[in-house]
This record gives sequence, structure tokens and C-alpha cells, in this order.
Amino acid sequence: MSAVEKIIARMREEPQNIRFADLRKVCEAYFGPARQSGTSHLVFKTPWPGDPRVNIQNAGGHAKAYQVRQVLLAIDQLENGSAT
Repeated sequence: MSAVEKIIARMREEPQNIRFADLRKVCEAYFGPARQSGTSHLVFKTPWPGDPRVNIQNAGGHAKAYQVRQVLLAIDQLENGSAT
């Protein structure tokens, strides 16, 4: 199991206890480099318009739980091929 896969498994178990650096690593692995990073938010490009959006922010070294869940939805959509 790769490092990214281990992080994703942890994200599914405990979305409220994920380090921002780990969430960023997962996002970069799936969606490439952030298209916006000059603000407090990192925004990643997805192959579909609208939700689920991949927009994360650092909250004292941790990721926000709702953003972790949004990233998981986006990864599921990407892997299931339902991206339009």
C-alpha cells in the first residue's frame, strides 16, 4: 500500500484528524499541482465543473473535516469514471 493510499484510508476513518500536508499530498497525487495557491486556500482543477470541488485550506496544520470529505467525494467520482 502506497503512502497516498494509507492517507486515504485514514481520511475515510477519521476525516477530522488529518494533517493539511497529508491532504495536500493526496490532492496533488490525484489532481496535480494547485491552480491557485497565493491565498489561504489551495484550489485544484477537476475534470468536471462544479461540485465536488477540491478547495482546501490549512487550519493550524490540520485539514478541515468537511474539506477532507469533499476531497474523498472527488476521488470517488474520479475513480468511478463519472467525471463529465
